Order: sequence, then C-alpha cells, then structure tokens
Amino acid sequence: MSDFPRNAAPVLRFAPSPTGLIHVGNARTALLNALIARRSGGTFILRFDDTDAARSRAEYADAIAADLGWLGIAPDITVRQSDRIADYAAAAERLKAMGRLYPAYESEEELDLKRGLQRARGLPPVYDRAALALTPQDRARLEAEGRRPHWRFRLEHRVVAWDDGVRGPQQVDTSTLSDPVLVRADGSFLYTLPSVVDDLALGVTQVIRGEDHVTNTAVQIEIFAALGGPVPGFAHHNLLTLPSGEGLSKRLGHLSLSALREAGQEALAVAALSVLVGTSHAVEPVADLHALAAMVDLAAISRAPARFDPADLDALTARTLHIMPFSAAAARLEAAGIEGGEAFWLAVRANLSRFDDARGWWEIVAAPQAGVIAEDDRAFLTEAANLLPAEPWDGATWKAWTSAVKAATGRSGRGLFHPLRLALTSRETGPELAALLPLMGRARAEERLRGGVG
Repeated sequence: MSDFPRNAAPVLRFAPSPTGLIHVGNARTALLNALIARRSGGTFILRFDDTDAARSRAEYADAIAADLGWLGIAPDITVRQSDRIADYAAAAERLKAMGRLYPAYESEEELDLKRGLQRARGLPPVYDRAALALTPQDRARLEAEGRRPHWRFRLEHRVVAWDDGVRGPQQVDTSTLSDPVLVRADGSFLYTLPSVVDDLALGVTQVIRGEDHVTNTAVQIEIFAALGGPVPGFAHHNLLTLPSGEGLSKRLGHLSLSALREAGQEALAVAALSVLVGTSHAVEPVADLHALAAMVDLAAISRAPARFDPADLDALTARTLHIMPFSAAAARLEAAGIEGGEAFWLAVRANLSRFDDARGWWEIVAAPQAGVIAEDDRAFLTEAANLLPAEPWDGATWKAWTSAVKAATGRSGRGLFHPLRLALTSRETGPELAALLPLMGRARAEERLRGGVG
C-alpha cells in the first residue's frame, strides 16, 4: 500500500464548514482521514471552518458531529475556528510585518472590469498587483474616500512542488495565480490563512482532501513557509458525483448522510461505498471499520470522478446486513424490541434489505396472525398440523416433520413446501423455515396451519 509516511503519531483532520448538511462526498474525505489516523494510532480532528458568521449555523455543526458519530468516526478532538480569531489576527500581523500581506482597495466591480479586459486581450485574469504601487499618500486618500482595504498575500512567483499521496509529483507555478485575499475588508478571514494557522497549531501531519483544493495547496505551502512552520503531506482524492455526473452540493442536499440514515441505509455500507468507489479496489461489504481501514490505499484512487449510485448503496446495505454478526446487531435489536437472540438474527439476516425489516420477521415469528391458506390446501394443512412433533424443537425438526408430511400426503417439492410457508408466514419467500419453526413454537404453528390466528 502507498500512503503517507507513517509517523509515531500522525495527525489528520476533517474541516467542514457548518453551512449545510454533509453528503457522501464529504464523508469520503472524512473517512479517508479518520481511517488512516486510526489504523496508524494517530489523532483525528474535526475542525469546523466557521469563520463565515453569516452562513455558519450551530445546528449544522451538531448535524455534522452526529453524522460522523453514525459513521463510527467520532473525532478525538473538535475545534472551532470561530474560537481562534485572535490567532489568525496575530498571524496576519506577522505577515504584514514581513511585507507578505499587503492592502488592496479595488472594489469587486473594479476587479471584474480588470478581469474582463484581460480576457478580451487573451490574457489570464490574474491580479496585476496594482496595490503594491500605492504610496502611503494614495492609501490615505482612498481611505479618506471611505474605502477599506482587503489584504492579499504576496506570492513568491515560484514553482511550488510536492509529492501528492494520490496524484504523485505535483507542481504549480504561483506566478500564474492571483495573490489571494486572506482578509476581507470587514476584517474577517477567508479559508486559506486560518487553515494554515490551525494545521500548524494542531500539529497536522497529513492533509487528505478533494482534488478541487490542488491549487490551494501551492498557496498554502507558501504561507506555511512564510510562517516558518513544517509543511504537512498532502493528498487530493477524486470527487464523488451523482450517477448523472453532476457534482454533489450541500446547498442542494445531494445524498446527505442524514437523509441516507433516515432511509435506513447502513452506516458501514455508506462508508464502504464512499471510500472504495472510484478506486482499484472492488466495492464490497465490510464487517467493521477496521476491515475498511485495511483496504484504504491512496495510490489506488482513480484520477477520474467517481459516480456514487444510490442503487449500488441499496445493494451494499443488504449485503452488509447479510454478513453482520449478532454482536453488531444485538443492541439495535434490543432497542427495537426484537427478541429471539442470535438464533433469530442468524435466521433472518440473509433476507433483510434494511435493518428494520427484521421487525416484520419478528412479528411473523412472535405475534398472533393468520396464515394464507388456499381452499384446496386446507385438508393437506390439517394433516400437516396433525403430524407436528412434540416439543422441544430444534434445527432438525423441520426436516423430520416435512418428511413425515410427505410420506403421509404424497406431496413433494413446491406442492409440499409452498402451502406450508404461506400458512406459517403469509409470505411467498423468506428465511429458512428450519430456523424459524423452533422460534415460532408448536402452538402458534399448529393454530396457523388449522386456519386460526396464532
């Protein structure tokens, strides 16, 4: 496997903005970070990038924490950027003192006009650094007019290179980029500076995030260098899309984890599909997150976008339930008021599409109900009831009983088994009756076979 070099205590983070519900694309990033941290004995940090006070909401932060808990990757540490504004201000002052953060006064309309003129001339719309030519008198005059500066980071206009954990050797010439705005005119911070300051403060060693951040990486590496801190390793994974190829959106609520949870999808299935789709590893059900962590191989992630199909998730949820051990299901069964223990779970799990389907099978086993009896099967079923053996029953009871019924009635195959299944369960198909019959018990089985409510 190829991922980052192992440290004694790697530190990784997931840094969502609490401006909406996170979706499976966000889950892909969170899981890759959390699973690599856990399998390496490291630390997984949840960092809320909530400096955008106008759009950030506490309820979204709570929902994100709940979603990570549902996935089984609750963080070791949670931090909020809104609590750390003083640290970002101090870093900004350091950069100003170095001459790396400079004031610019253009309005958005003026910048749009500049970009339009550059495009018209066939030039890339890169900021022309006009603000660097302003004298102190120019700045005083602009501020007297009521303008307040935004602050841009002066890039070194060099080739920034790094060995990406997914994409391999990467380089970006920062002379092709606009000097990024780090501080808005109102004094609030954009994403870039707080992210670097926090990664330094928290000792983040490895950053795994979407490929839409590749260009950001070159800028951030320059900021790391300016602040004198160690640069973490970077890896940029491909992005998940809808089956149509459309990108996922928090704003539009595409495949949100909360919606998938409410729809009864299994957390392990969501995790496995989110992590494994778009890689060279086959998508398959996993027994637990330890097994999934062992499959994570950053070098195996495709460079092409990966399509997340809800139909594939339906199938994977079912397959996940089919291999789920009783130890993983026991507490959920108890919470749902489903009894029967391990014998019941092992009997029904292969027939579940959703976990809640187990409730229906428990009612078939334990709740009074009438079976389905065709008129021309009544005499046959009465004879079958007469041949029910005495209890106790076990896994061998079904075969012994049906052999006796076959001998007495001459029925075999579908003519023998189908009427018995309908009378006992009211279902055309389902779990092996050899496993269900001992759970149902003799009295209930006999009542249903005779056409009563048992």
